[in-house]
Amino acid sequence: MAEYTVIADDTELERAAAQLASGSGPVAVDVERASGFRYSQRAYLIQVFRRGAGVFLFDPPTLSTFAPLQAAIGDAEWVLHAASQDLPSLREVGLDPVSIFDTELAARLLGHARVGLGAVVEDTLGIVLAKAHSAADWSTRPLPQSWLEYAALDVEHLVDVRDALAQELEAQDKVEIAAQEFRAVLDRPVKPPREDPWRRLSGLHAVRGRRALAVARALWTAREEYAREQDVAPGRLVPDRALVAALIADPQSKQDLARVKDFTGRASRSQLDRWWAAIEAGRAEQTLPPDRLPGDGLPPPRAWAERNPPADARLKAAKPLVEQRAEELAMPTENLLTPDLLRRVAWAPPAEVTVETVGEALAALGARPWQIEQTAQVIAQAFVDSVNEPPAQPSTAS
Repeated sequence: MAEYTVIADDTELERAAAQLASGSGPVAVDVERASGFRYSQRAYLIQVFRRGAGVFLFDPPTLSTFAPLQAAIGDAEWVLHAASQDLPSLREVGLDPVSIFDTELAARLLGHARVGLGAVVEDTLGIVLAKAHSAADWSTRPLPQSWLEYAALDVEHLVDVRDALAQELEAQDKVEIAAQEFRAVLDRPVKPPREDPWRRLSGLHAVRGRRALAVARALWTAREEYAREQDVAPGRLVPDRALVAALIADPQSKQDLARVKDFTGRASRSQLDRWWAAIEAGRAEQTLPPDRLPGDGLPPPRAWAERNPPADARLKAAKPLVEQRAEELAMPTENLLTPDLLRRVAWAPPAEVTVETVGEALAALGARPWQIEQTAQVIAQAFVDSVNEPPAQPSTAS
């Protein structure tokens, strides 16, 4: 087994950057985080490979800047697997590509049945990667040698995978499709913070009443603040189910809270004062949260027949045609056109339905040019046909 070292000081990073700059072709990049262990989504290991240079493993928490590495590889194409997951962590440390090749997304567009990294490597190169450490706590120091080998292999074959997928894209005439999708990933804006994120508390549906919701909000906020302070995943301090158990038990004193059997977690008793203070604050809150937030989404499709029959007819006419087109292109329907986008244009179509106006509506909703080219015609025709089709006749008993 090869011996891998982790680059943990700025001088070593500069030397590695110089070697990578002297390499050739695309640069494979991967990130290991400590999701489920740490509060933040920061990178705890960054792996980089380039032909003619080799594999380099970087320790972000110990490095003051990644500017030399960005300067060395910033203009090259970066090869990532599921780039949307890694780009935020890379950008946080100042690493930002100008172009990418996403091997996971390419595999989807090509219709591969399996798109995980190990599966794509096996399908394209015939190499089997062990995934034993995919859920490891990458904030561990020192990192075991077996973990480093696993991390290095994640990038060592990625450029070869890229080349194999690029040939497939060429063969299926999907090079431009992939290019547009890769650019969309790069240009995707950062999602705004979720309104009332505490409502994502698992099991909250069992909590009744606005006052209880105020207590839920206070407990969730107290846990978030402590998790951020300790840089520990909130669920490792007190799991969601434990917070909900405390809410349902409705304790009348700190001692009652301590006696709630299902109020578990490593910080459930050591921070008892914190949780009790949150419960009291929630009970004293003057501004109570509404039972639910008003949604800006569409009604569920099952309600369309009653609430908006023409939209229901449009969706039912267009959906199978879009699915058929995706099948013809040998890709998942959601990659051709997301269900939400189709629903939105079916619910509120252009005043005059033509291929051009449907295309404009799709573009306004964020569809890429290739998606519009492949779907606007069939959607426009389906919308027109949905109006012209005679109503279904009720069946009669024989």
